[in-house]
Amino acid sequence: MKGVQLLILKAGSKSEIDAAFASLVQLQAGALLIGADPLFFLQRSQLAELAVRHAVPAIFDAREFPGVGGLASYGASLMAANRQLGIYAGRILKGEKLADLPVQQPTTFELVVNLKTANALGLTVPPSILARADEVIE
Repeated sequence: MKGVQLLILKAGSKSEIDAAFASLVQLQAGALLIGADPLFFLQRSQLAELAVRHAVPAIFDAREFPGVGGLASYGASLMAANRQLGIYAGRILKGEKLADLPVQQPTTFELVVNLKTANALGLTVPPSILARADEVIE
């Protein structure tokens, strides 16, 4: 371990997100990883805005976050997952038994970087990350 302290903050409502960011700032967190959660997805603009306002680099799980001002995202492609879901629905509608269908894991992952947000945070994104990114928002 490189001397990094991992803090876990929890939020179950919009107001708790504000409180979690207040704690985050008080604890002088150097970065934030926001996991997959329906509340967080719905409040993605709030999360992105708070992260920039408090100068906390934040990485998210879905490409929609950098689109509203988040720094970056890395996660399974929702479009690819929904496509697979449609294929499964079609197979079930054609008579295949659900129990006979294999469990599948995501195979397509996306990296999205928002350079405008990186600049606002005073960060330089390495060229190697930009080269790997599926999308770079300027």
